[in-house]
Amino acid sequence: MGPHPAVAAIRLAVRRVLHDVLTDHAPARAPGQTPDAPSRAPLVLVACSGGADSMALASALAFEAPKLGVRAGGVTVDHGLQSGSDLRADEVVLRLTELGLAPAESVSVTVGREGGPEAAARDARYAALDATAERHGATAVLLGHTRDDQAETVLLGLARGSGTRSLSGMAAVSGGPGADRRYRRPFLHLDRQTARKACMVQSLPVWDDPHNADPAYTRSRLRHEGLPALEKALGKGVVEALARTAQLSRDDADALDAWAGRAEASVRDATGLLECAKLYALPPAVRRRILRRAAIEAGAPAGSLFARHIEEIDRLITGWRGQGAINLPGKVVAQRQGGRLVIRQG
Repeated sequence: MGPHPAVAAIRLAVRRVLHDVLTDHAPARAPGQTPDAPSRAPLVLVACSGGADSMALASALAFEAPKLGVRAGGVTVDHGLQSGSDLRADEVVLRLTELGLAPAESVSVTVGREGGPEAAARDARYAALDATAERHGATAVLLGHTRDDQAETVLLGLARGSGTRSLSGMAAVSGGPGADRRYRRPFLHLDRQTARKACMVQSLPVWDDPHNADPAYTRSRLRHEGLPALEKALGKGVVEALARTAQLSRDDADALDAWAGRAEASVRDATGLLECAKLYALPPAVRRRILRRAAIEAGAPAGSLFARHIEEIDRLITGWRGQGAINLPGKVVAQRQGGRLVIRQG
């Protein structure tokens, strides 16, 4: 008799991702060339908080990796935001070790304040995961985000009014410094209940972070109040529809980003400044992407640059009436000078 359907589903999801990792990182050889020596097995880490999603992911990685010749390890990040968080992190490391993951370690971080508590914790966490992956030479880091997490992310993007890219949610594959395909999310097509069921039938102990139920956090309110209200009003299937919207939006955003990337060189003059007349001639979705990219290159933090900022810059192109400079996050200033758009540190 095979494994429980929930266990089979998480294992299949991880197996597929590991195959992708091996394909992406297979050494290139000329036709007929044979390797001089077998290369060392790649290392894949799982980021594990001890919750049901990441524990299910850790168990599936521990099961599937040896069959594919992949080394499997785990890391938990101690944010230091709760009393006894260091002891909790030690417990998670013990569970990872018991699953057979090596290396298995805890990394402590200091959470700042920029962007709010949730964004600051996320930034600290990813910085720690990037550093750990670099230190161990890990090929990939698996994250336990589920379809439910994706639906929440889409709604948060909708609330911010940040456009198609924000509505595209989390990518199944995303990057880190010098590693544009480091992070993998195998569970984006699986619901949260499947991961929890997989832990239950395998007798895996899980920890429910109290922050996930704290109404002080926006995502927590959305999870426990917003989404249930939407399902009550619209019926079941809201989560699946939002996740599907994320994928469709991502496809559109990718295409528009590529278009903007090709168009950007054609709207700059010989000195590299953006020409307002040529920008005006572009479709708004393409033009605004060029403006956003220029603001980020000038030093505006991407996470603090919202749709309203880009709209204000865009009015320098489409609604020019001699208005003054636009102040952007990161002490960046955008202004129109002699038919050119100048975006630089103020």
